[in-house]
Amino acid sequence: MEHEYLLEVRGYEMDSFHHVNNAVYLNYFEAARWKFLDDRNWIAYAKCHKLHLVVTDIHIHYSSELKVFDKAKVKSQWEYEGQYLIANQSICLEESNKKMAKAKVKMILVSYDRIMHELPEFIKNELDNKVVL
Repeated sequence: MEHEYLLEVRGYEMDSFHHVNNAVYLNYFEAARWKFLDDRNWIAYAKCHKLHLVVTDIHIHYSSELKVFDKAKVKSQWEYEGQYLIANQSICLEESNKKMAKAKVKMILVSYDRIMHELPEFIKNELDNKVVL
């Protein structure tokens, strides 16, 4: 299942070299994931069942630097593997589609009591249908 999230680089996200600080890319990826989860009503499901989606692994590769006022999009390809929800994400410049960074993020559902939970069938079914948003 695919999802896109648009963003514009802000001045306060710059580091001393006048490009986006490396840690900010993690915020961009996370903002895109939250938007996807909200669009699918999966956040409401998690709240109702007292669950949190917790990042267990993230691997990021930086390809090129983003600069102030760049317009970019985060492309996310969603899948699951066993109890893990996986987002393969990339940040590209909006106009040229030049890839700036990519990440693979693995997440699990955890209860308020810190007990891991399987992904619900309706989430697996949505991902299996490969619906494009």
